[in-house]
Amino acid sequence: MTKKLVKYSVVDAFTDTPFKGNPAAVCLLDDTEKDDKWLQSVAAEFNISETCYLTPVAGSRFNLRWFTPVAEVELCGHATLAASHFLFNSGLVKSNTIEFSTLSGILTAKRVPANKINGESEDSFYIELDFPVVPVSDYNDLEVSAISEILNGVSVVDVKINTLDDIYVELSSAKELVELKPQIHKIKAAPGRGIVITARAPDGSGFDFYSRFFCPKYGIDEDPVCGSAHCALAAYWHEKLGKCDFVAYQASPRSGVLHVHLDKESQRVLLRGKATTVMEGSLLV
Repeated sequence: MTKKLVKYSVVDAFTDTPFKGNPAAVCLLDDTEKDDKWLQSVAAEFNISETCYLTPVAGSRFNLRWFTPVAEVELCGHATLAASHFLFNSGLVKSNTIEFSTLSGILTAKRVPANKINGESEDSFYIELDFPVVPVSDYNDLEVSAISEILNGVSVVDVKINTLDDIYVELSSAKELVELKPQIHKIKAAPGRGIVITARAPDGSGFDFYSRFFCPKYGIDEDPVCGSAHCALAAYWHEKLGKCDFVAYQASPRSGVLHVHLDKESQRVLLRGKATTVMEGSLLV
């Protein structure tokens, strides 16, 4: 009996330029049953920030799981965007909306014409993800001076922690954020799952805020573009800027752009971005 191959694509998310944004491997399992050890081993083999697995349920409904090189995670924005891009472009989904069953509940992805986002050509489209707000609260386990020392002595404005155990640190300037050369060993030894740094965007940049995300405990020294981090950043910057619509820039070396909308009433965040496929193939094991 011939072994059924598992098809995959590597998709760069939150960008329309190859080798920018955040790469994710998207694997379509169909009716192929694989155990968690296999799923984690494949994620380690790809060794990029996220590998996700799609299993069809019915029509435009899929089960979706996300793995870093070392662990499964409860929520991942960029790999959900990558999975949606894969499904829309492969012809496996005929509608403009996809529903995912995940560890964070039911998440939806919608194809939105680009001219409704920022006036681009009607021929292109964004993918809009409907995610829950990730609440943040004051963080008092470490002194501000200790957090600053972990981050090379940066000027700290505010410190929060979210329900996923990530520490959020607002810096005094986008320049400090961009120029930071992280000492990964210090971040790995720090409390929490990872550290997000953020700052107001420079005047005239076209963005509202910048961010970067370091998560070495999960095998990701720096996550190039993190959608789920913006589920907390949206609420945080709403309080600071008094607005619900943002254009966010993740200032990693690969960089990426997110259009973000906060729905305060429903406590949902809409993450809008583009994606591009850079690789296709099959897993032989």
